[in-house]
Amino acid sequence: MSAAMLPKALPAASEDAEEIARMQRLFERQRLAFEAAPYPERAARKAGLRRLIDALRRHQDDIVAAVNGDFGVRSGVETRMVEVMGPMLEARHALSHLGRWMKPRRRSTELLFLGNRAWVSHQPKGVVGIIGTWNFPLYLTLGPLVAALAAGNRAMIKVSEFSPRCTLLLRSMLAECFDEDEVAVCGGGVAAAQAFNALPFNHLVFTGSPRVGRQVMRAAAERLTPVTLELGGKSPAIVGPDADLHDAALRIAHGKAFNAGQICVAPDYALVPRGRSATFAAAVAQAFTRLYPTVDGNAQYTSIITEWHAARLRDLLTDAQAKGATLLRCGADAGNGRQMPLTVVTHVDDGMRLMQEEIFGPILPVLEYDRLDDAMALVRRGERPLSLYGLGLSAADQARVLKETHAGGVTFNDWGWHVFQHDLPFGGIGQSGMGSYHGEEGFRELSHAKAVFRRHRFFPVSLFYPPYGTLVQRLALRLFIGAAPAKPPPAN
Repeated sequence: MSAAMLPKALPAASEDAEEIARMQRLFERQRLAFEAAPYPERAARKAGLRRLIDALRRHQDDIVAAVNGDFGVRSGVETRMVEVMGPMLEARHALSHLGRWMKPRRRSTELLFLGNRAWVSHQPKGVVGIIGTWNFPLYLTLGPLVAALAAGNRAMIKVSEFSPRCTLLLRSMLAECFDEDEVAVCGGGVAAAQAFNALPFNHLVFTGSPRVGRQVMRAAAERLTPVTLELGGKSPAIVGPDADLHDAALRIAHGKAFNAGQICVAPDYALVPRGRSATFAAAVAQAFTRLYPTVDGNAQYTSIITEWHAARLRDLLTDAQAKGATLLRCGADAGNGRQMPLTVVTHVDDGMRLMQEEIFGPILPVLEYDRLDDAMALVRRGERPLSLYGLGLSAADQARVLKETHAGGVTFNDWGWHVFQHDLPFGGIGQSGMGSYHGEEGFRELSHAKAVFRRHRFFPVSLFYPPYGTLVQRLALRLFIGAAPAKPPPAN
């Protein structure tokens, strides 16, 4: 599908009204279905995950076509790697470990209650709402769905209005696997998203910007709905003093070019040793043109999702250049097209918009530092990022970076691949989000950890009932509290 076939406008108000009424009906169906079957057994959960895997394999060509249509141009290999293989790997990981995750976890009792039993039982929360975003419309909805299904929940998914073809495909694909009282897909525009957010879910998972994340959290607070927020941010890449600049440039160029930088964990800016920014910028340009000899019309290089998003990126560059930055365009500029080559920006300062906003596109600001302490101080000065990357750092420096900076996740000697390890949690911290999913942490995030205590039939807990002051009570208090210290003599 060509860029000309992309939707010209967002869903109309009448379409939103229909979708809002539909999602309200779906929520009630799922709520009642969960009340009727509040604890799916392991076999049922595994069967659902296997159906999802089979559907992804069966519809992989359809997924490539739908994503390409929504973007205008999107590499089929990138789509298969992230949108198809990513959720499949996550679901397979859950299948392998679900039995262990579901087992009650024995806990110790206080010595005072020795002989009784205590454990934690993980219980499904109920109906989980999942709000995805357009940059990876399947991976960022099906990832949380895997966690929701593994935990025994029902789920409703809201897909971005910028991904209409993926919305239709997800709806039909998941309808082959699940009844709508198990898993349902919703579309619509802003009004539909707001109505979806207002539903009384038992948990809500949102992926998107911090600005919208605040709105989601505010609406969820009205119903005390717990939320998991994955919000992105300005993820730094620290290039070490002894790093191979060409290798580091290749890794960072790939991170900025993959999906045209429209990734929440893309390297947002690079920190390089003082005096080496020009050499590094040239190495990034060389690496990018090696990966993508041409940009305009290249079926392997992704378009910016809409003209509005592309115009915003061009405005960031115009603002930076007007304030003294130097721009190095890594390839032929297609003018006003949406396939934008990577641009490396040097002589950057904090007054430029590209250092104040998450870039979310193929623009790489480069800053210099004198000592690693200075680079870490700069990272700490900003909001806590979703990801942090260290390239060419010694083992001792890696340990320092881990201890002295905060980030949702870290990859050393490359970018982003910690997200693809589904035994690791994925989530942010501070401005970049809260909570996590993937792996066991995702199962626990979407389960209620129920504390359980069982008194042994003959345990004499009645010894602690009134009337108070018995010998046993006095001995227990003395044993577990101790005698009060003597009061100091009054001051003269």
